[in-house]
Amino acid sequence: MVLDNLGSSLRGSLDKLQGKSRLDKDDVQEIVKEIQRSLLSADVDVSLVMDLSDSIKTRALDEDPPAGTSARDHVLKIVYEELVDLIGDSTEIPLEPQTIMLAGLQGSGKTTTAAKMAWWFSKKGLRPAVIQTDTFRPGAYDQAKQMCERAEVDFYGDPDADDPVQIAEEGLDATDDADIHIVDTAGRHALEADLIDEIEEIESVVQPDLNLLVLDAAIGQGAKEQAREFDSSIGIGGVVITKLDGTAKGGGALTAVNETGSSISFLGTGETVQDIERFEPNGFISRLLGMGDLKQLSERVERAMAETQAEDEDWDPEDIMKGSFTLKDMQKQMEAMNKMGPLDQVLDMIPGLGGGLKDQLPEDAMDVTQDRMRKFEVIMDSMTDAEMENPRSVGAQQVRRIARGSGTDEETVQELLQQHKMMERTLKQFQGMGDGDMQRMMKKLQKQGGGGMGGMGGMGPFGD
Repeated sequence: MVLDNLGSSLRGSLDKLQGKSRLDKDDVQEIVKEIQRSLLSADVDVSLVMDLSDSIKTRALDEDPPAGTSARDHVLKIVYEELVDLIGDSTEIPLEPQTIMLAGLQGSGKTTTAAKMAWWFSKKGLRPAVIQTDTFRPGAYDQAKQMCERAEVDFYGDPDADDPVQIAEEGLDATDDADIHIVDTAGRHALEADLIDEIEEIESVVQPDLNLLVLDAAIGQGAKEQAREFDSSIGIGGVVITKLDGTAKGGGALTAVNETGSSISFLGTGETVQDIERFEPNGFISRLLGMGDLKQLSERVERAMAETQAEDEDWDPEDIMKGSFTLKDMQKQMEAMNKMGPLDQVLDMIPGLGGGLKDQLPEDAMDVTQDRMRKFEVIMDSMTDAEMENPRSVGAQQVRRIARGSGTDEETVQELLQQHKMMERTLKQFQGMGDGDMQRMMKKLQKQGGGGMGGMGGMGPFGD
């Protein structure tokens, strides 16, 4: 995920305090310099970096850590709170009828974002419609139409029209019964005068309730000027950061938020219409610092399980907690995991598994794991219904047949069967658990993810 380098660098800096119970001035000075280097290398604006590091330095020297708290955990809490304060609250987007207009340069991901946002609103029980007004970029209409079909939301555009203002006006009329109107505007390669004029004309017709600036996470320092220009032209109420599944630095997009005095609304985390999440500063920074994000994780799990069950009404995930756990159940769980997004993103949300653990893994570790899951899927497709229902009955002869049929080797088939046994044993530990038991377990996980900081107060991973 983008900003992984920043997170890894910050965690590495904080780890230098490991084992210390007290901080002296030299310790603080060194850690602040490390944090400055981490933020600057991530393209965060210099003035913001200096303000942030000054606040961290002052608090680290002036505030006494609670009894029994290590120096590392004390500074980690300060860094967490200061980063959350820097980013600010999430953009307020009420779940009620409204019109949202998207602005940004060409290539920022506006068209994809429009369809993703529409999908997100549809999952909240509202009826959205996307209006495509981009007459400048070839293929914009076709791309928008296809994305909206995948999102299963209403769409309006006119591939033969050349007046974006007229398209916007007609689009509002044609989709009058929609609750949410998302207006996608044209971008350019730079902030040209005709782009600004065009978007101002569209705004005067559309009269949006909210203007969102869409920024590629890789934009770097250019974000500052872009944000300033759009803000002075139409007023920016929030920022959408796209392509967070890449390797860009990401700090420029954070700078743009500060420049417009707005906030982050959504994060684009992948290529499909489902790869979008509402920005929550506590969870985002918690993930960045390797402390997980149980709220976002639970939302993804719930959504993925519901979608998987909708595709196969005979499968009920709750049955797993009641009876036997078959390979068919495991296959459905793997399908649900694929719907949750890339494995490294999911790991980031699990306290104690993201962040520091990922820093120690080889760069291709996640790719290897995803490849292993794909092999498991192929193997299960080569098994009979009886074998899927009773994997313990699979003997050596069947293993050889399954390996040949799936184009894999016997060792990988045995790995699948062993993985099933492990998952079956784990699930048996959860069977019979009450809500209170589950809540205690989740609180324990949360504390572990924060380095034992669950009782320190504050927000997010530091307590309620």
